[in-house]
Amino acid sequence: MKKGQVAVAAGIALVAGGVGLWMIFEPAAPLAVAQAPTAAPAIPVTVGVVAAKDMPIFLHGIGTVQAFNTDTIKSRVDGQIVGVDFTEGQEVEAGALLFQIDPRPYAAALAQAQAAKAKDEAQLQSAQADLERYSKLVVHGFQTEQIYDQQKALVGQLKAAIAGDQAQIETAQLNLGYSEIRAPISGRLGARMVDIGNLVRATDNAPLVTITQLRPIFVSFTLPQQSLDEIRQQQAKSPLVVEALSGEDERTLAQGKLTLIDNTIDATTGTIHLKAQFDNGNERLWPGEFVNVRVVLGVRTAVPTVPATTVQQGPDGYTVYVVQPGNTVDRREVQVAEIQDGVAAVTKGLAPGDRVVVSGQYRLTNGARIDPTPVAGSPAAPEGGQSQ
Repeated sequence: MKKGQVAVAAGIALVAGGVGLWMIFEPAAPLAVAQAPTAAPAIPVTVGVVAAKDMPIFLHGIGTVQAFNTDTIKSRVDGQIVGVDFTEGQEVEAGALLFQIDPRPYAAALAQAQAAKAKDEAQLQSAQADLERYSKLVVHGFQTEQIYDQQKALVGQLKAAIAGDQAQIETAQLNLGYSEIRAPISGRLGARMVDIGNLVRATDNAPLVTITQLRPIFVSFTLPQQSLDEIRQQQAKSPLVVEALSGEDERTLAQGKLTLIDNTIDATTGTIHLKAQFDNGNERLWPGEFVNVRVVLGVRTAVPTVPATTVQQGPDGYTVYVVQPGNTVDRREVQVAEIQDGVAAVTKGLAPGDRVVVSGQYRLTNGARIDPTPVAGSPAAPEGGQSQ
């Protein structure tokens, strides 16, 4: 190898060794700059204000709508139906003609009874005239007492026959009247069970039609026996208001009055049977319908209320997140008297004016920071209002 090449190789080796020693003994530079910690973001929630309202005190039950009166229409005489004077499902007034049974046999029977009475009346008139004559003759001995007594008995028989004839006339008039079947009450008719031309008998069990009175109407329901004492106390002051609601508790169908507190408690179920009467002018209640029932026992005045979504129920009871100064939250235990129509009545733990979390609680913990948005239509309130 030439001397020049040896010198170059030696120089390269010295540079490489120096770099290696510098990397070994020089402190290593930090690979990355540690990031400074940042605060957790505020949790978006909807916030409302506790309001003082008057809240009714309700007892809840399930009831069945019952017609005030239901009549089964049957024929009281035998005969052929010659007329039907209604439409199925029609609303009728008491006395309205429903069916016409062939009246001719009963009209003939009435005429026959009237003729028999007229005949007996004519005979009675003649017999009475003879009796008057005999009474004068027997005084002077021109007629025997026996003949006079026989004539007197004949007059009595004819009077009795006329009374019987009158009874026959009244019976025939009744039967003729029964050939017209009329509505005994005002109400709504059901399905017609017979057609024109059918032969009906007074002994038939099958009805011709049914009529149901819908105005007014009853709702029959039960409540636990524990409520009986309070119900009786309030009913003694004035008839309790009862509301009938749809099955989803979303619509009030009618409002009425409590009319019956039964005289015994059902020992099997531990409930008391009650009835409420409703005017039912709009016929929103229908016989056989199941409805939810609310009995209004009284009113809580100026009780703190919040939307029902505000209240959370856990193993230890109800809790609410109350907004504190600085937009933090405090998880607070409360007592809820009742939740109705989407509103909770809170009897302990909140005061009117407190700001509470209405929705978005599922991400919250005690002391969490929030980004509040007011409930639509809610009035502004001071930040961090709180109760003791």
